[in-house]
Amino acid sequence: MTPQEQEALALRHALHAHPELSGQEHWTKKALMDFLRNHTDLELLDQGTWFCARCPGRGSGSVAFRADFDALPIQEDTPLPYRSQVPGVSHKCGHDGHSAALALLAMTLQNPPRTVYLIFQCAEETGRGGEACARFLREQGVEEVYAFHNMSGYPEGAVCLRRGTMNCASRGMVLRFEGVPAHASTPELGKSPALAVARLVEALPGLTRPEDHRGLVLATVVQMDVGEPAFGMAAHRGALLLTLRADYEEELTALVDALETMARKEAETAGLTLAVSYEDVFPANVNHDACVARVERAARALGYPVIEMASPMRASEDFGWYLREIPGAMFLLGNGESHPPIHAADYDFPDFLLPRARAMFEALISPEA
Repeated sequence: MTPQEQEALALRHALHAHPELSGQEHWTKKALMDFLRNHTDLELLDQGTWFCARCPGRGSGSVAFRADFDALPIQEDTPLPYRSQVPGVSHKCGHDGHSAALALLAMTLQNPPRTVYLIFQCAEETGRGGEACARFLREQGVEEVYAFHNMSGYPEGAVCLRRGTMNCASRGMVLRFEGVPAHASTPELGKSPALAVARLVEALPGLTRPEDHRGLVLATVVQMDVGEPAFGMAAHRGALLLTLRADYEEELTALVDALETMARKEAETAGLTLAVSYEDVFPANVNHDACVARVERAARALGYPVIEMASPMRASEDFGWYLREIPGAMFLLGNGESHPPIHAADYDFPDFLLPRARAMFEALISPEA
């Protein structure tokens, strides 16, 4: 292990021990900026909740690489010496590794053939961090953008790629109904949302039938909440929370429209008010063919095994905001086929991926790659 790799490893472990949730990454951002100030001469562009490091190139053109740095509300269950010091919060998606890998690249950047932007992004897990970063890159005239995600279930160090949709589009849908309260002995005098919520849930399988869609369309019930635990009262408030996802944006939009229409009809029929809102909105992460080809050439030139993925990942990724603005691609690096899955309490980012990710990014800097 080189001295730079040892520094990046120590950084990764420090980030792991001090995780912060989406939108709260104050220590994390400062730690990363301090590390780059101490170990590189790169220009740092502070954007408030996130930042960018810039390295001018000797030629024309530009390329960007992105890492995220937020953690998850998961209690860590590992004996690691650098385990989380924050109760109920931990790096169980590997964002500590993503940031450390990009910091390792930063330490090795010297007179690159084109200008390099390194994006250190907040709030990926909620889908709120990527849009501003993507807009910044477009305004800077950046030509391409790349990112990787570590993933269990694939061979160690394998480069996994896919043309077209890499990650499904998704959004959280919140349907809140309110009726009229009544005593439990006279429910006919009130207006209850119970049947409206039940009918919507019952309709979900019909709205997501595989034979009616080009790709995956999925509606997952995450919470049903009707009434109060008071046996003298009939329910008059209710909420249905769904996570909706699809391979294709247009099919997700159609599902959203169908559910809104049905919810409004149920509310009108039952004499209820309805409020609809959305959270954790992720666009589809759609890779660009030419950029995927560049990733494949880089991996093969480095001697890394390449796996072409047969279908998109169901889990969303807010790198899709970037790919709406400029060409690019996300690829996976395999954690190992038996490595604990991401978002599991015993997950930890595999440190051997740090130099491998750096090597992939270095290869992609050259415009001829």
